[in-house]
Amino acid sequence: MSAPHPTEDAPSPNASSGPTSGRVDGRIQCWGHRGASADLPENTLASYRAAILEGAEGIESDVHATTDGVVLMFHDPTLDRTTDGRGRIKEQKWEGGIEHVRTRKQPVQPIPRFEELVALIMEPENRHVILNIDCKIQNDPETLFIQMAKIIASYPDADQNLTPRIILGLWHPLFLLPAARHLPTCKRYHIGISFPLARRFFWRACDGFSMAFPMLMSAEGQRFLEECKREGKRVCAWTVNGREEMVWCKRMGVEAIITDRVAFCVGVREEWERDPTKLEPPPLRKLIFPWSSWKYYSVPQMMILRWVEDHLQKNAYAPGPLMPVDLDADAGGEGK
Repeated sequence: MSAPHPTEDAPSPNASSGPTSGRVDGRIQCWGHRGASADLPENTLASYRAAILEGAEGIESDVHATTDGVVLMFHDPTLDRTTDGRGRIKEQKWEGGIEHVRTRKQPVQPIPRFEELVALIMEPENRHVILNIDCKIQNDPETLFIQMAKIIASYPDADQNLTPRIILGLWHPLFLLPAARHLPTCKRYHIGISFPLARRFFWRACDGFSMAFPMLMSAEGQRFLEECKREGKRVCAWTVNGREEMVWCKRMGVEAIITDRVAFCVGVREEWERDPTKLEPPPLRKLIFPWSSWKYYSVPQMMILRWVEDHLQKNAYAPGPLMPVDLDADAGGEGK
């Protein structure tokens, strides 16, 4: 791996357009990863609300659908790791089942539904908050997006005050057509770690990219950032919890830092806004940092890339090889 050279934080051609820009004079955003998950049970209303109160401009969360069509805010395909429940979400009902599940971490919380999180960001004081939804690959995208669309459509002003703030985070190209069909006014971002996959399957169909921070540290990651800036594509970085990583994100010019530590991130941002010299590390540290973690090295990155591609092919709702999707052809076929 060659040492990266962070790009200048110049705004993209579309930097001021639409509610998802959220940046004033190039200001980087802080988005709560599963809410304020460093301190509270992840993906709960308590965690989301705390992240907003701590200053997050956005919430990153995950969705799964139950057998009775309820969309839940939950990361894992199974309940076991973080709750007192057991088994796969897609094999269970909400009513009489998952509705009674509670978190292991204190304070004990129920699993929130998508409609509850939407209601939270539609409260008058929260209408600036972006919702970045990680659409998990184990779900049937048709079922998932139809149910989400029904909830969104229940708000008469959704097209003006809600969907411009919703980002559909897509790992798998299988989700592109259903997302465009059922939620056409929501932004689409590819979530991933592979730049070749991002370019091949998502470049034309997505407004931006949510990429793992260690991958952005590579020389290829720096080239990808430059391409995105030239083409007006936004880039977010996850999951960024350390001060140096946050500063590096700012220097690279990403749109948003996705972090478990919202209050800390907001504080670090305030520090460099008061004193911009804090963005420039000492010369020696500037040289050392890109080599400071095994995650930044090419060999482990190559191993992770192979695992992720294999995971996408084997564990998606419809297993099999990844296939390119042409949204223009689909729109033409429907006479749009």
